Amino acid sequence: MSIRISVAQLDFVVGDIKGNAQRILDSALQAQAAGAQVLLTPELSLSGYAAEDLYLRPQFLDACDDALKWLVTQTAGLKNLAIVVGHPQRIEGEPLRTSSVAMPACHNAASVVCEGRILHTYAKQCLPNYQVFDERRYFAPGTETCVFEVAGTRLGLLICEDAWFEAPAAAAVAAGADVLVVINASPFHLGKSEQREATMCARAQACARPLIYAHLVGGQDEVVFEGRSFMATANGQVVARTPGFEEAVVTWPLSLVFNEQPDTAHLAPLDGEMADLWRTLVMGVRDYVEKNRFPSVVLGLSGGIDSAVVMAVAVDALGADRVRAVMMPSPYTADISWIDARDMAKRLNVRYDEIDIAPHFETFKRSLATEFEGLSEDTTEENLQARIRGTLLMALSNKFGSIVLTTGNKSEMATGYCTLYGDMAGGYAVIKDVFKTKVFAVAHWRNANNPLGGIENPIPTRIITRPPSAELRADQKDEDSLPPYEVLDAILSRYIEADQSAADIIAAGFDEAAVMQVVRLVRLNEYKRRQSPVGIRLTHRGFGKDWRYPITNAFR
Repeated sequence: MSIRISVAQLDFVVGDIKGNAQRILDSALQAQAAGAQVLLTPELSLSGYAAEDLYLRPQFLDACDDALKWLVTQTAGLKNLAIVVGHPQRIEGEPLRTSSVAMPACHNAASVVCEGRILHTYAKQCLPNYQVFDERRYFAPGTETCVFEVAGTRLGLLICEDAWFEAPAAAAVAAGADVLVVINASPFHLGKSEQREATMCARAQACARPLIYAHLVGGQDEVVFEGRSFMATANGQVVARTPGFEEAVVTWPLSLVFNEQPDTAHLAPLDGEMADLWRTLVMGVRDYVEKNRFPSVVLGLSGGIDSAVVMAVAVDALGADRVRAVMMPSPYTADISWIDARDMAKRLNVRYDEIDIAPHFETFKRSLATEFEGLSEDTTEENLQARIRGTLLMALSNKFGSIVLTTGNKSEMATGYCTLYGDMAGGYAVIKDVFKTKVFAVAHWRNANNPLGGIENPIPTRIITRPPSAELRADQKDEDSLPPYEVLDAILSRYIEADQSAADIIAAGFDEAAVMQVVRLVRLNEYKRRQSPVGIRLTHRGFGKDWRYPITNAFR
């Protein structure tokens, strides 16, 4: 089989419908120049994925329809090139959904466009409604199989979730497909690339057909798509793969999947967990800032590990000239925190300012002195310091247009070891889905690796090795309030990500008092998480759309 297939692994923008259409056309020109007969674009490439309740707006669907018509006319001069375009498709005769209409009025569809005509349109059959997915809110499932022929090769078209189940792929094979082509927007979490390839290779083997997987890349609010489009043989061997976390328009000869001795020249390697974690954070920050047109970012740099990792991510994502760090010492800030914060800012060459909050803190305490007379200091005064810092950062954000990056980690978000309107105040929570132990691990990894050609060894060693402290009272350590992070994170991982009960965790050998403390803190702090900024999803159970618990909850 001599055809060549191109994949447009691109960072499409939700709602930039005209821009997305132009990028598809540009990719088609590249594909034709490379001698391809087929171009695959990702799932819903025309609208961007996922456009959520925009799919319920008639104006949005009108714009998608218009862009598809424009794109079809533009392909009239592209001879012998079939372009698979992902887009929402209105259901004929179905009213647009309103509060009184129960069924969605469109499909998650893909059209095969060739020489100024739409040859076929396929509607996704399997609509995911778990983790971050909510497709049944927006789309009705399709029922028809789509097999189209290009230069004597019959291609069975599937959309993402369809390939995770047996029936749609088997139907395509029964309809005569020689090859399965799957267009996708599959959100990343750690380990997902390997899981996805294993599942698709098993599907190829079960169908005895090669499979080409075209994937989205880029960040969209809390989710990141890592790319890594690939080709697999009928016996389940991956023979071509694009690099992760990068845009690419690649062209592969279909003969790759039929060679007895597979050529590995097109096979970009998979990276390790820490590399994937770092690249996800960087892409998430870059795309959120760029797509929402923020000129720069600002963060509170405390001299601690969390803010250090966030600043290193921000510089790798945006460059030093778009990152501003503000050190806001209180009476409890240790000298080494000043020293390490200054050291890191100098290493990364970012703008660095110091604003002493001690005068503001004293003013607040004087204002409340009558109300608090006779009462000892407690977390109230600790939270005042955090809220002063949050107010100052938000003032800088308002004045200069910078978005505030918050620095709280998943361990803190889980247990409420964070302050509403204080360190939780901001626009984007970079490490919201990274447990504290993993924050330390990725800091070590980034100092030893420089995947994007940025600053070498960006984080001062002492920031990584010193015991973590919020520095909101004298001689404070995190372990004064929480179990050691190694224990805490192990309990949290089992309870949050594996849905184990407290009894299960205790039975696994964890201290009963520690388990009950942690479970209680998770339950009590749902109201805080509900008010936290959107943050980057790195696990299959982050504190975003993956986690939907009631705030008012009497279940124990």
